Amino acid sequence: MAGVSTATVSRVLNTPERVSATLRERVAAASARLGWVPDGTARALATRRTGAVGAVFPTLSHGDFARAAEALQGELRSRGYTLLLACSHYDLAQEHLLVRQFVERGVDAVVLVGNAHDPQTIGLLDRLSVPYVKTFNYDPEWRHHCVGPDNRRAMHGLTRYLLRLGHRRFGVIAQSAHNNDRAAARLQGVRDALSEMGLSVRPQHLVEGRWTIAEGRALFRKIIEKKPWPTAVICGNAYLAVGAVLEATARGIALPGEMSIVGYDDVEIMQELPVPITTLRIRSDEVGRLAADYVVATLAGKQPSTELECEVEIMERSSSGPVPRASRRESVPRRAKGADAGRR
Repeated sequence: MAGVSTATVSRVLNTPERVSATLRERVAAASARLGWVPDGTARALATRRTGAVGAVFPTLSHGDFARAAEALQGELRSRGYTLLLACSHYDLAQEHLLVRQFVERGVDAVVLVGNAHDPQTIGLLDRLSVPYVKTFNYDPEWRHHCVGPDNRRAMHGLTRYLLRLGHRRFGVIAQSAHNNDRAAARLQGVRDALSEMGLSVRPQHLVEGRWTIAEGRALFRKIIEKKPWPTAVICGNAYLAVGAVLEATARGIALPGEMSIVGYDDVEIMQELPVPITTLRIRSDEVGRLAADYVVATLAGKQPSTELECEVEIMERSSSGPVPRASRRESVPRRAKGADAGRR
């Protein structure tokens, strides 16, 4: 119908830049009239590639994961790849099953989140030589396959920001570290920054739970059950921070006059609340694009970029401020030696 050979049709589909625009239009018009689409199974048998990349995210309810998935899909699509997406709900066994199903369907590469995985998952990918990249937890001690922010360093910097404002009594609403090495690294960043100043979080001021707004409200109530309250509360993700701020304002706690509350990640509602929330902004779209670059370069037999750490930015808003005046009179522990080490 197009008046060309099957070889020409193949060139139009696979290397369109090598044929004229007129020819591309003619083949496209014939395809549309016939309702014809390429046979992906036949193409995969011939090329030993499906043109698909599988990605397993813990959830898509988090703003950072959703933005990364959009960027990943857009970048892969521009390179001729299709993204297949699944959620593990922080279950490593479920993640392994999903990765296995992707591999059975012939994906060319896999995108994962974090460094904590069932050993069988990585063993399967290595054994079958399926390229993969781990996202959202850049580890300077182990850079292989690793794209994203350094969670420990990011939360260390946010804690030092509050320390510079004079805060010395801290509360932490942490996301559960079960099967979540990113949450564990963030909590370690808080502890490290406080330790450098001879400080620590009191046991009654450290609570842990899931990642919802309702959970953030409930956990904040636990922190303020008894006085003295912390002057600053650090939340492990955006939704916990939103819940904490909503509960604080509902109880008439002035932010930041009586207490500062900060979060990790930046979703739209955080800057639209009556008290906008100070938080760490993760360049999640950059994580998605870098992950796509990594797998595409690997599939092309090229050396992926080694610049895979994504920087974070403190978005300073109304929920944080100097330590309340009444708290300034409290004794301040002596600064530990080397407390300014690593300041950037």
